[in-house]
Amino acid sequence: MGKSIIEKKNLLDEVNSIKELYNYVKIGHFNGNVLSVVQVANRTLDFHVHEQSDELFMVLEGSFCLEISENSEIRQIHLNAGEFVIVPKNTTHRPVVTKLAKFLMIELDGTLNKSNSGDSYSD
Repeated sequence: MGKSIIEKKNLLDEVNSIKELYNYVKIGHFNGNVLSVVQVANRTLDFHVHEQSDELFMVLEGSFCLEISENSEIRQIHLNAGEFVIVPKNTTHRPVVTKLAKFLMIELDGTLNKSNSGDSYSD
């Protein structure tokens, strides 16, 4: 049995190395989950649901608003740098980003796809 590779990464270095907006970059995997970083500006995604996985959004720089749709009402959660939110599976949600924001996202591998990322995600 071989040894696993243990590698240190810096979240800000990883997200700042991305040259384009909306380019989700996988930076790690653990227990079937994938860690991705992305830079986003002036984008509101459609409401969507992840039926198989919770989703974590952590703001590395900037801020954004997460909208949750519950019983025909929309609840807003404002997040700033250093804050995170976990969206439970089966929760209707969408990120609303008005100014440049940089995120770490953690979710079950395969959860993020073209239909829930503004058609900008690729494996």
